[in-house]
Amino acid sequence: MTSSPIELAQVSKSFGAVQALRGVSLTVNQGEMFGLIGHNGAGKSTLFKLMLGLLPATTGTVRVQGVDTASPEFRQVRRRIGYLPESFVTYDNLTGLEVLQLFADLKHVPRRFCAGVLEQVGMSLAAGRRVHTYSKGMRQRLGFAQALLGDPDLIFLDEPTNGLDPEGIADFYRILREVRARGATIVITSHILAEIQDRVDRLVIMHSGKVAEQGTLAQLRSRMVLPSHIVATLRPGTAPQLQAALAPLEGPELRLDGAQATIACQSGEKMAVLAALAALALDVTIHEPTLEQLFLGHGGAHVHAH
Repeated sequence: MTSSPIELAQVSKSFGAVQALRGVSLTVNQGEMFGLIGHNGAGKSTLFKLMLGLLPATTGTVRVQGVDTASPEFRQVRRRIGYLPESFVTYDNLTGLEVLQLFADLKHVPRRFCAGVLEQVGMSLAAGRRVHTYSKGMRQRLGFAQALLGDPDLIFLDEPTNGLDPEGIADFYRILREVRARGATIVITSHILAEIQDRVDRLVIMHSGKVAEQGTLAQLRSRMVLPSHIVATLRPGTAPQLQAALAPLEGPELRLDGAQATIACQSGEKMAVLAALAALALDVTIHEPTLEQLFLGHGGAHVHAH
């Protein structure tokens, strides 16, 4: 077992004249929850298929668990990988348990483990029902169950919370935390950035088949020129004092709205602004830029040279 379960070096993939991936290099660490963010067509699903050995790279190398995905040895590695595709399609005339037993046979996992995995994803009561009676959320849970079969070391989840309600999403991430606690490495894609941003250790933002940004959320924030917003509740008469306190600072922008003051400032000015507010004994709330703003701001917001 290598310390990095996934290593991509200068990977490109072309379909005829269409270049789906261009020079992608990334490493996923052992036991990490790794996020892959991007609009449709950014190359996320193609990247998944390369990492699963379902597609060959046009150029570059893809190594998973230390094995080149293009090599015959990779077949053995793939048995220890769980995968939930963006659209989980299965046999509607089978019951949930029968579908899972079918996957268990394909994965060489004893069928006796199926009931426990269905229980893990909250599908025990529906195990004997035919899949054509399932809601979209139930189908998604069944897909998640087959990805977890056999306690895989590495799990790929493509838009996994599609069709889940808020309770289902909370359940899903609770189960992922349990799976990860026993040492699994998880790679997850999502369009719902607010949902993923506090749950991944590191992430890659894909744009037109290239890695636009990668790092922890804090690293991405520090490289993007996006202001923090500090909101203060004013007491009568404190607005002129606040304006006077902020006057010596060049950058912060103050907006007053009744008893509420909003100050937009870059990270380097934040402590000076907070000191000014503390001196006036005002209640403050700090709003940091979200991943959504980072991602949607990409191209609009500027990245520091690095």
